[in-house]
Amino acid sequence: MPALPLVALFGPTGVGKTEVALELAELLRADGEDPVAVSADALQLYAGLEILTGAPSRADRARLEHRLVGIVPLSGRATAGDYARRAHAEIDGLIAVGRRPIVVGGTGLYLRAALAELDLRPPPDPRERERYARRLADEGVRALHADLLARDPATAAAIARTDAQRVVRALELLDAGAEAPGGPQLWTADTRHPTLLVALVMERGALYRRIDERIEAMVAAGAADEVRRADAGGASPSARQALGFEELLRGDVEAMKLRTRRYAKRQLTWLRKLPGKLELDVTGRDARAVAREVRSALRAASPRRA
Repeated sequence: MPALPLVALFGPTGVGKTEVALELAELLRADGEDPVAVSADALQLYAGLEILTGAPSRADRARLEHRLVGIVPLSGRATAGDYARRAHAEIDGLIAVGRRPIVVGGTGLYLRAALAELDLRPPPDPRERERYARRLADEGVRALHADLLARDPATAAAIARTDAQRVVRALELLDAGAEAPGGPQLWTADTRHPTLLVALVMERGALYRRIDERIEAMVAAGAADEVRRADAGGASPSARQALGFEELLRGDVEAMKLRTRRYAKRQLTWLRKLPGKLELDVTGRDARAVAREVRSALRAASPRRA
């Protein structure tokens, strides 16, 4: 195993992370490696929302083995702590047998959970989780964010008013007397294994156009039917946090586009602050060229032994 065993590809939704991972895997196999993708996406964990979450397709998985995709039932609830334990086991196991993990994701907290030791907070009281789920449905996320702002202005300032999952979790932690996770706690350069962190970015207008096109393709592929089946099948509040879930239930594709663009903007803002990253602007570039640049960086950081 090279001295730098991990590569992590992070970027906003729609930037083309999966395509770069697939091309990188082919290049690494040509070098004699046997890479495996490990997903760091909070919603791709759920089975039954593959279209909506942009999970790797069967064809993608035929080109590159993917771990931690579609492993949680829609009625279940995936937590960052559960994910961290699974991701650490997968990554450690792959490294132990000489296979390079390619961590791929767009969820900042889950990227940290995969690569570093997560500062875990106490699990929520099920009754409190249900109470907030009802409040979220009745009052909306902005009302809950206003509640958070009144109770903990610093934490509220670090969380978007539309980010229901983080708003609810922050309120749960406050109720439990625990400190809510803040900005610096969402990332640490102290990773469990040496890692090449690659941040894929794109010119904002080009990214928004790709997002809109991607959503149109999702809808054409049956994303709305997928969401309706999930809704009828008892999808958990966590699964319903998938971008576009509620919007497609209402038949509002334009609202889904707007929410996704806003989320991508927050992802770009967050990743630009990451220390020690290799930032690659992929605007107008094909995935193969980007993958070659990542492989060159890996070679420079992990010279082969004679």
